Amino acid sequence: MPYLFDTIAISEAMRPRPNEAYVEWLRHLPREDQFTCTVVIGEMYAGAYASQAPAKWLERIEKMVLPAMTVLSFDLPTAHEYGRMRAVLRRAGRLIEEADMMIAATAVHHGLILVTANVSHFSAVPELSVRGFSPGAAPG
Repeated sequence: MPYLFDTIAISEAMRPRPNEAYVEWLRHLPREDQFTCTVVIGEMYAGAYASQAPAKWLERIEKMVLPAMTVLSFDLPTAHEYGRMRAVLRRAGRLIEEADMMIAATAVHHGLILVTANVSHFSAVPELSVRGFSPGAAPG
């Protein structure tokens, strides 16, 4: 099954002590089933530039993240899905952050399962399939 990884999901794999079960699941996930989107990459670049070690984090993005998965653009068909989704969530009084709506719209438009630690946040989005995980080191 193909998956779209949000910022938290990608960042978890780069932590000094990531969730072991999550990392093991990633090891067995075929490369062709791993996607992210330009919105997530933008959030990652913003985090890198805001950090105390921008060069280190920029290098990790360029050398670890970008080669590991397919990056989908926020294009016109995805923008259409975003607009539909935003209207539905607004009517329901359940708007989520703009960037998260754009990430969710990308997943829905491409028929991907969103991987996130923020399951309850994304549960408001109709038609979005989510695979959750718990961030941080696995007990051991």
